[in-house]
Amino acid sequence: MDNLQKYTQVFIDTLDADEATVATLEYQTEPAWDSVGHMQLIAALEDAFDIMMDTDDIIGFDSFEHGKEILAKYDISFD
Repeated sequence: MDNLQKYTQVFIDTLDADEATVATLEYQTEPAWDSVGHMQLIAALEDAFDIMMDTDDIIGFDSFEHGKEILAKYDISFD
């Protein structure tokens, strides 16, 4: 499983998101991605990629697409 597949799967598993629309998800636009869901998502991503995100990155993680940019700071490539 490559990083993009792993990343996508975390969203699907954590937020019960539809694979067809997962790339368009934004914070608080999906019922499961509320403040509690956000912390569950962050924890799952940290576990999946064996990282520890900074507080500013956790707060700024507001969409599927922007999340990829944030994870790039932790040397996670989606190429």
